[in-house]
Amino acid sequence: MAITLTENAAKQIQKQLAKRGKGLALRVGVKKVGCSGFAYTYAYADELRESDRMFESCNAHVVVDVDFLPFLDGSRIDFVREGLNESFRFENPNVDNTCGCGESFSVKEEPVKV
Repeated sequence: MAITLTENAAKQIQKQLAKRGKGLALRVGVKKVGCSGFAYTYAYADELRESDRMFESCNAHVVVDVDFLPFLDGSRIDFVREGLNESFRFENPNVDNTCGCGESFSVKEEPVKV
């Protein structure tokens, strides 16, 4: 199982961790929400939990709880700027559909846990 970062995403993670003055990685997860069923969650990880898995890409780290790996395995995270908006974006091979607003998604085969 793996999650990778683009160079833009890695630079943004490094920038934000430096700005905070602490932290190990970007923590990503999934929560049930929205019109399609799931949405990505983001936070900064200051420590590793027993159930965490860490991935390194472009000299930056991403942390994911093992319960969320079936939703995120094979994903590539990018950081994009569009006008005044900027955000992390997933290229996730597990996604079946996204809602019209782009805030939530459904998966091809829903994993048992979450």
